This record gives sequence, structure tokens and C-alpha cells, in this order.
Amino acid sequence: MADHVIEPLGPFSLAAARDFAGGFPASIGGGADTGTSLVMAFPIEPRPATGDWAKSAVVELSQTKRNGPVTARIATDGDQAAALAQAARCVSLDHDGTGWPEVGRRDPVIGGFQVTYEELRPVCFYSAYEAATSFVIGQRISRVQASRVKARLSEQAGDEVQLDGSRFSAFPRPERLLEVKVIDGLADEKVRRLHGLAEAALDGRLDTNRLRSLPPAEALNELRELRGVGEFTAQGILLRGCGLVDELPDDALSDEVLETMYVDDLARGMTREEIVERWKPYRMWATVLLRVGWGRGVGKGQSYRR
Repeated sequence: MADHVIEPLGPFSLAAARDFAGGFPASIGGGADTGTSLVMAFPIEPRPATGDWAKSAVVELSQTKRNGPVTARIATDGDQAAALAQAARCVSLDHDGTGWPEVGRRDPVIGGFQVTYEELRPVCFYSAYEAATSFVIGQRISRVQASRVKARLSEQAGDEVQLDGSRFSAFPRPERLLEVKVIDGLADEKVRRLHGLAEAALDGRLDTNRLRSLPPAEALNELRELRGVGEFTAQGILLRGCGLVDELPDDALSDEVLETMYVDDLARGMTREEIVERWKPYRMWATVLLRVGWGRGVGKGQSYRR
């Protein structure tokens, strides 16, 4: 057991992240909400030189006051530094957010939601590997069904790690996922797709930091070559598995959200490009924040008016 302190750059609320994680993948496949902290369990992504997904970790993040330091308690017999980096990336603490409030000052819609949701930063998947497997599992089934499949897989083939006497099961490491031949609730083709993703993770094609370092178009092209990964899934892996900050998703829902939230600006002749320009260099963060506002009361055809 080891404790580490993360000093957020810019405003950060773990409570806001925890609230968001309650409905997003950080809380399934091994995560848990204790009420005062955010607890995550995940396979530790290997350093490029090793390629060995040998261990899993449990990381508990806690914060006593908004914008204050975040304490990370790590339980693992693997690479603690790598586990800490993954946990920080999951709640977007790996990025400098000092300029995030300025986006809200330039854009009143963003600014309003920043106040409501405590300058929420996106909560991401633990790795590109977990993002890819989560999206493939979730294809054509409900979120509840996907969550149950991931939980069963974690119990069946994931590493068990203890924190303060509580046991947490991480999602299976790629090596272990390849050993699972039948997955209750999934068709054989999905199992084959998951095995292909496990092999891609083992040979480095799903290395999170490598994908982050590539030009987005190149990374998306590589991801689309994987079995079962189409345009939507590729974007999800890159944007939410790798935790990019200033890219924009290309999907119909994001278009609808923007058109609803900015109906007055658009009616006055402002273009979508001009609206989005105000969000730089946090365009992905802004998109996530808008979709949170949409999902919690503004959406379903309602316009947002200040």
C-alpha cells in the first residue's frame, strides 16, 4: 500500500468526477463509489519496453476540499507509477486545466455548466484496451447488460486486489481474456472480436500513450483496422480511452447537442465553427460538459437560454 499526492493544475472537483463516474465506465468493470472517494480497479498497462500486462491495481482517490490536492492510495504488487498515471488520466488530472475557466468566460453556455458541475473534467476509461473492449461488449445491447457482462468477466478472469480488506476484481488482462472461450450474454462473434482486441493490446496496437502521440486521423485509421471497430467505436477509444483534450467527436448526437444549446447564437448567424473556436484548447472537455448538461435536463429538444 502506498499513498501519493496529485496537485491539480487548475480547478478540479473529485466529487463532480465521482458523480459523473456513477453513470460511466470508470464505475463498472471494477470501480466503486465509497461515498467519500472514488475507487478504481484495473489492469496496469505495461510500459512500451515490456509489453507485459502482468498485474492489476486498486487506486482510491480522495479529496478533502474542491480544487485541493488529491490523495491516491494504491494497492498493487505491480508498477505503482504506471497505476498512478492511469488513475490520474482516468479523471483527466494528467492535463493542465488552468485555462479551462477562461473557456467559460468566453462562452456563457459553457460557463453556466461549469458553475453547475464544478468545472467537471471528463472521466475516461482506464486505458485504450478497456475502452475498446467496453465499446465492443456494449454494441447492440443495453448499458445495464454490458455492465453485467463486464462484471461477470471481472469475477471470472480478472485479478482480485484487496484494499483495506475489501476485494476488487479488475477487468481481465489481455492474456486472461484470451483464455475465456465462452462469455455468457455475448455471441461467439463478439468473443472473437474481444480476443482480437486482446491480441492487439499485447502487441502494442492499443497502447494508450502511443495512440495519443499519433495525429488523430492516423490513430483512427489504425483503430478502424481492428475487428469490430467502426467509426463510432474508433472515436470512442481515442477520445475517451486515451483522454484527448482538444479533439471533437464526429457524431450526430454531438451535432444535436450543439444545435440545441446554441439555438439563439445560430439564429443570429454565428457559425458552428465560430462557436467551437471559443472552446480551444479544451474542445473535448467542452463537448463532454455540454452532453452532461444535455443528459441532465436540457436535452430532448429543449433549448438552452440564459
